[in-house]
Amino acid sequence: MTIPMSKQQDIRRLDAKGLPHAQIARRLGIDRGTVAKWASMEDCSPKPPARRRSGSMLDEYKPIVDGWLEADRLMPRKQRHTARRVHDRLRDEHGFTGSYSTVLRYVDEWRAANREPSDGYVELEWTPGSMQMDFGMAKARLAGEWVDDHCLVVTFPHSNKRYAASLPAENAECICEGLTAIFEHIGGVPHTLVIDNASGAGHRDSKGNVTLSRVFEAFASHHRLDVRFCNPYSGNEKGSVENAVGFLRRNLMVPPMAAETHEQLTRLMLAKCDGLGESVHYRALVPVDDLFADDLKALRPLPSCRFDAVRWETRRADKYGCVEIDSNRYQIGPNMRGRRVEAAIRAATITIRDEAGHTLAELARVYGRSARTIQDPAKVFPLLAVKPGAWRDCSIRPDVPDDVRERLDQADDKTLKASLKAIARACEAAGFEPAMRAARHFIQHGWGFSEADMTILARRIAEGDVDYGGDLPDLDAYDRFNHPGKDNA
Repeated sequence: MTIPMSKQQDIRRLDAKGLPHAQIARRLGIDRGTVAKWASMEDCSPKPPARRRSGSMLDEYKPIVDGWLEADRLMPRKQRHTARRVHDRLRDEHGFTGSYSTVLRYVDEWRAANREPSDGYVELEWTPGSMQMDFGMAKARLAGEWVDDHCLVVTFPHSNKRYAASLPAENAECICEGLTAIFEHIGGVPHTLVIDNASGAGHRDSKGNVTLSRVFEAFASHHRLDVRFCNPYSGNEKGSVENAVGFLRRNLMVPPMAAETHEQLTRLMLAKCDGLGESVHYRALVPVDDLFADDLKALRPLPSCRFDAVRWETRRADKYGCVEIDSNRYQIGPNMRGRRVEAAIRAATITIRDEAGHTLAELARVYGRSARTIQDPAKVFPLLAVKPGAWRDCSIRPDVPDDVRERLDQADDKTLKASLKAIARACEAAGFEPAMRAARHFIQHGWGFSEADMTILARRIAEGDVDYGGDLPDLDAYDRFNHPGKDNA
């Protein structure tokens, strides 16, 4: 039986509190089998979209049904449409010939999607194991570049213990990744998570009601979290985490931290946060870590499998083999033009699959508006090998090392075609970076681009079978074996 995600979360939350399945079933108005199914589920990660189904006979009547159900909101509960009444009216007034089960399924889906928000946010008691979350901004150096680091900050108000994670943005996928890193670091899951504002976790409407994003809702269900949102006008509900944001910015990010990736920076932050627990609690006048021991005892165990913070979307590739995701263009290959693909959108990567589930490309996720198409140059070289005339105007020229680009620019038409074909084969065999290193090695020795030799060399580089000296690999043994008559000096 399929039930709304919110009810799945209620099942798992109540089960985590130790309530018998029979009691949960009575409280939520569902059968015990459904309770057992969702309570025992190990992985609540979002799944790929189901295969598309053909249109329903009800499609043309849905606007009519929507109008009736929307109007029901103003009527007493006992004077609203049942699914049976909707079916009868469609049949008698509009000539609908479809089945009752089709109408029932749609009415259930409509009511699940448009259910009235609950009034479940109550005044909080900061018992051990409760956690607050908020975001703060700080400057940091990643891979040598200055970035605006989105710091996910959490605090345990009982002990005033604070942790932070480095993220590229504040969307649901990033929030889930940051919280997962913190949960794994402390070795457990809080029973309650209080969020300062909706941000990427959900959407707050004009009345203050919050609807969780699908990814974060699945995350909360996966970890059996009781999630609550602060009243934006009640500062006493969020003072702990707001103070933590400023405290960690001053104590962790001055001077600014540096790392190669957000993941590495997160590990550095968490290690530094561990060291801050020796400070004395402002009210209890004992070390923070002494009180944090109570928080740790109250944590729930980590789930048996790690949550995959992924948002699945379906796209159709344009004539260039590109898809648009969050206002940026990602290239998956010209051979996919016009075809429907599935995009797995995670915090740091975007994986594109065809409808059979085969991975077509995995690209770095770019935040903000990029003037360039995000692409793997290795996917472009096979097309250039077929259409060498496009080389001088293609979009991947900035990705190609200067010496390789100069060699290709100076080549005559015949040599250019052969060279692009050799690089394309090396890219297909080993990837873009190994292919470029192999090409630079050939240029350094004054050789032409040999398709077979470049492919072998690129594979060796990709497999780590060669040593590097500076920017280029030391391949004297390879040179002597494959070019015994040439002087490598």
